[in-house]
Amino acid sequence: MKTPTPLLFLSLILLSSIFATFLVAVDSATSPVLDMEGNELRTGTDYYILPVVRGNGGGLTLSTTTSNGTITCPANVVQEQNEVDNGLPLTFSPVDPEEGVIRVATDTNIKFSAVTICAQSTVWRLAGSAGNFFVTTGGVEGNPGQQTVSNWFRIDEYEGDYKLAFCPTVCDICRPVCGDIGVYVDENGTRRLALGDVPLKVMFKKA
Repeated sequence: MKTPTPLLFLSLILLSSIFATFLVAVDSATSPVLDMEGNELRTGTDYYILPVVRGNGGGLTLSTTTSNGTITCPANVVQEQNEVDNGLPLTFSPVDPEEGVIRVATDTNIKFSAVTICAQSTVWRLAGSAGNFFVTTGGVEGNPGQQTVSNWFRIDEYEGDYKLAFCPTVCDICRPVCGDIGVYVDENGTRRLALGDVPLKVMFKKA
């Protein structure tokens, strides 16, 4: 029995619509992240991570000072208090070492191009427990897997701009906590990067 022509036509329309939606989703998930000038973020190039919304802090930097003035290591990732301060430059390294471009929703190492008084690296990692997770340093660059799962972040599209997030896929057997990266203001007014309900909307400026 032949399929009636109207039904066949409708089926083709539905299949075309589904395929088009799939292509859009794939393109969005693999599209390159763009800097403030509209250029692709490149691996090994220094950038500043700046807030899109001005008035509540500036770029990102490192802090080794605790609430009582002592030194703590590894250094924590914080936001500058002064909104005109760009902070410290950073580099991005995707999970695929052959990839020269940083892409949306892709596991990526983030590393400050700076030297600290701490012996640890300046590669970002997520640390914490009991629902309190903060972005700190001391991570390992590359070597994706179970031992480095806390070192992989991602850049997602968000309301026409970008946000930072943590939800690594480098370990098939791991069940890491997932969430957006926002700002937690502690009792001393330090603006620490942490998992939160309100993501920090960011943009990227070539250093």
